[in-house]
Amino acid sequence: MARSCHYCEKKRLVGNTVSHSNNKTKKRSFPNLQRVHVSIKGTPQHVLACTRCIRSGVVQKAA
Repeated sequence: MARSCHYCEKKRLVGNTVSHSNNKTKKRSFPNLQRVHVSIKGTPQHVLACTRCIRSGVVQKAA
């Protein structure tokens, strides 16, 4: 399972850190993923969901 949100497919962002002398090194920014217990097609499962999806109510948590 990739480190991405199960609902919105949000994954890591890749870019460069550029110094004053214009040296470039790779940097990665990761989304805030949480392992949550959800009900998918009636079966409870654990999935990774970003906090934006959890907060906005897209995720239907299992009891």
